[in-house]
Amino acid sequence: MGKRRMPDLYRAPFPLYTIKVDPKTGWVITAGGGGGSKTGIKNAVHFLGLELVGDQHCATLVHSHDTDTRATMNLAIGGDVIAAGQDGRCSLMRFRQRQPSGKAAAKDWGGSEQGAARRRAGKGGKGSEGAAARGNLSEMNDNTTQISVDTFGEVQSDLNPQDPLQKCVRFSPDLSLLLTGGTDGHIRVWEYPSLKEKLDFKAHEGEIEDLDISPNNKHLVTVGRDFACSIWSGNQLAMSLCWHEKMPQIAAKSYRYMSCRFGKVEDQKDTLRLYTVQIPHKRDRKPPQCYLSKWDGQNFLPMLTNPCGTEVISTLAVSDSGTFLGLGTVTGSVAIYVAFSLQKLYYVQESHGIVVTDLAFLPDTPKGQSLKGNNEAAMLSVAVDSRCQMHTVRNRRSLPIWLVLFFCGLMVVGAVLLLQHLFPGLI
Repeated sequence: MGKRRMPDLYRAPFPLYTIKVDPKTGWVITAGGGGGSKTGIKNAVHFLGLELVGDQHCATLVHSHDTDTRATMNLAIGGDVIAAGQDGRCSLMRFRQRQPSGKAAAKDWGGSEQGAARRRAGKGGKGSEGAAARGNLSEMNDNTTQISVDTFGEVQSDLNPQDPLQKCVRFSPDLSLLLTGGTDGHIRVWEYPSLKEKLDFKAHEGEIEDLDISPNNKHLVTVGRDFACSIWSGNQLAMSLCWHEKMPQIAAKSYRYMSCRFGKVEDQKDTLRLYTVQIPHKRDRKPPQCYLSKWDGQNFLPMLTNPCGTEVISTLAVSDSGTFLGLGTVTGSVAIYVAFSLQKLYYVQESHGIVVTDLAFLPDTPKGQSLKGNNEAAMLSVAVDSRCQMHTVRNRRSLPIWLVLFFCGLMVVGAVLLLQHLFPGLI
C-alpha cells in the first residue's frame, strides 16, 4: 500500500473515460478520445484481449472501432450490445466475433503465433503501450478481422440547449430497459430493444452524476449535483437519502453525492445493499474527508458510514459478488475496500497521473474467474492519462477449520491444567 508506480496493462493513443468487461468473452472494452476538437486525437472504442500468464496479466488490442468526431464518455454492456454515451446521444452498437480468414484462421487470436508474440511484447505493459502509441497499422489490420461492430440505433439522451452531454447509462439487469442521465437533470428510460421512450422526468436540478437500478427493476437510485440522492419507483419519488442524519458535525450542503451502486451480499441471495460516495462540495485549504456509505437495499435505512480519505473520489465500482468496492480519485489514486466493513484493503497513491475516470472488476463468470487466477479480486482502472491498469488482491490465507478447532481444544486443555495446578482440588 502507498505510493508506487503500477505497470500499465495497456496504453491507448487517446484519453480513456470508461471501461467494462464482457462477462461472456472476457474482452475488456474501453473507450474515449479527443472529442470534436481538431487536435488530431482520435475517438474510438478499443477491445482488448486479456490473459493471465503465470501470475501476471497482459492485454492485446484486438479491435479498434472508430467513433468519428464523438468521444465515448460512458458505456454499458447488455449482452452483445454496447450503449455508448457520446455527447448528448446514446449510441447502440452490436459487437460480434468474426471468423478470421487466411493465416490468422489457423487459431483463435489468443492462440496464434502473432498473438503470442504480441502478448510477449505486451508483458509488463511496455510492449502493448508502445504498439498502441505508434498506431501499428499492420497489427491493427490483423486484429480488426476478429471483431465486427455495427451501430443499429441511437437516442437523444440529453437535451441541454447549451452543451448536451450524457453523464451515465445503465441496462436493467433483465435487459428490458435502458436508462440514461445527463446534464439537463432528466432521467430517460427506454424500452429495450425497441428504444421506445417509456419515461422522461426531471430528477434533479442540474446535472445527473450517477444512476443505478435494483435487480428486480423496482427501484431506481439517482445522484445529482443538487446535493440529493433520490429513490424512485417509476417516475415517482419514493424517498431522498440523508447520509449525515446522525452526524451533527457535518453542515448542510457541505457535501454532495458523487456515485451510487447497488450490490449483492455474498451468500445471501435475496439481500441487497446500496453504496454511495459523498465528496466535499467545496475544497478547503485543509482538505476534508470524503465518505463511503452503505444502505439497506430494501428499505434504504443507513447501515454504516466511514471516511475514505481526503482525495476527492471520482468513481465507484462494486464487484459482482458484492464483496469488494473500488474507488478512484481525481488525483489518480486507486483503492479497494471490503464492502462488509467499509475498510480499506488495497491502496495505490497516484497510480495514474490524473483523474481516474472508471473502474471495472473482473466478472464472477467462468471466463472472469479463470482470468483472476490466484486473486480474490481483480479490478481494472482507466484515466485521462490514457493508461489502463490492473489491480489485484491476493487470496487471503486462512487456517482450515479443523486446525482452528484443534488449537481451541489445546487452549481448553491448557486452561484446565493451569487451574488444576494453581488451585489443587478445584477441578
